[in-house]
Amino acid sequence: MAHKQQFKSFADMIQGSKTPILVDFYASWCGPCQVMAQVLEQVKPQVGDAVTFVKVDTEKYPTIAARWGIQAVPTLILFKDGKPIDRIEGLLQPRTLLERLRAQVNLPVG
Repeated sequence: MAHKQQFKSFADMIQGSKTPILVDFYASWCGPCQVMAQVLEQVKPQVGDAVTFVKVDTEKYPTIAARWGIQAVPTLILFKDGKPIDRIEGLLQPRTLLERLRAQVNLPVG
């Protein structure tokens, strides 16, 4: 689902993206995070290339998590043009997540 890419910094990644980026802040020990990962896998095919999905392990990247004020996991932040435009804390159903994305991004209809 989320493809691994190397960037000099998280800021470079979100600033340089031509598409909105949905960042999943998670921790490997977090049960709800694993459920959220499954939700993202269900939503990704419906979103296609309109949104890039990225996962950030808050244990490995605590400075990124702190920079964006991540208090609880899972937290999703949707970035567009380098700025956060939506923030979701906790679990969502796939349909609800899709509706939230549709409200912010021009998604393909299908």
